[in-house]
Amino acid sequence: MRYSISHQKLKLLLAAQGLSAGDAGGIDQLFGGKDGYYWYGTLRDLCPVGKTLSWDNQYAMVAAVQAHENATAAEDEMKPQVPSAANIAAMSKLLGDPL
Repeated sequence: MRYSISHQKLKLLLAAQGLSAGDAGGIDQLFGGKDGYYWYGTLRDLCPVGKTLSWDNQYAMVAAVQAHENATAAEDEMKPQVPSAANIAAMSKLLGDPL
């Protein structure tokens, strides 16, 4: 399965659930519970505005998200976070592209 992300896709995902970009609690749940809002923000920051990023499989998607997290944490001189299994499952479900 292919996976993709864009700012437009994130907006549509939130709209489909009746959420706004500021609804931290709702976004937490949508993106896998604890730290879901954090990973939503990471995905939003990963993708340049007006562009779509795509990956051939879940492993490539997760690796790209983690690489972005590692780079931004290093810039901030902080320890990078790692998405939980629930966060990864939610991202995979939400970002998967239908055939």
